[in-house]
Amino acid sequence: MTRFAVFLRGINVGGVRITMKDLAAALAAAGYRRVITVLASGNVVLDADEDDAGSLGTALEALLGERFGYPARVVATTTARVAALVGAYPFPPIDDGVPRHDYVVLAASETAVASVMAAAPRPADGESFATGDSVLYWQVPRGESLSSPLAKVLARPQHKASLTTRNLNTLHKVLSRAAAGD
Repeated sequence: MTRFAVFLRGINVGGVRITMKDLAAALAAAGYRRVITVLASGNVVLDADEDDAGSLGTALEALLGERFGYPARVVATTTARVAALVGAYPFPPIDDGVPRHDYVVLAASETAVASVMAAAPRPADGESFATGDSVLYWQVPRGESLSSPLAKVLARPQHKASLTTRNLNTLHKVLSRAAAGD
């Protein structure tokens, strides 16, 4: 039994509405255990018999697509890996009066991160990004999460299917709920 964090891309935006109660019920009915949803943006912690996060993600995409009728995109990883990713966040807070968002862009594969980095421009003023273990760490001034040059690369259709972005605060909440569910 492995404890996983599952991140759904694109739910409760753009017409795809799934309540967390319905999501948790569908996952529990499919045999996943200790299912906990975190916030209303498609963050789930669950126990699964699978050992491989990629296989779990593929299985969940099929399950959710069938159950909710949309082209589900899922990034699954162990909660231990989420803790490691959070711990490896490379950008310290900057005390220059500019509030910033701290993000981890989770990828379904290292290839997806490499594709973004190949197209990535130089960071804009006040913005930083760096690669990690199949992730992109990103610090960006508030209000520029959709307009910075990197944000525009991340929004390209070829990247949308394999990436999902989470605020560092959200990942802390996922880890807290995962620990509370033990």
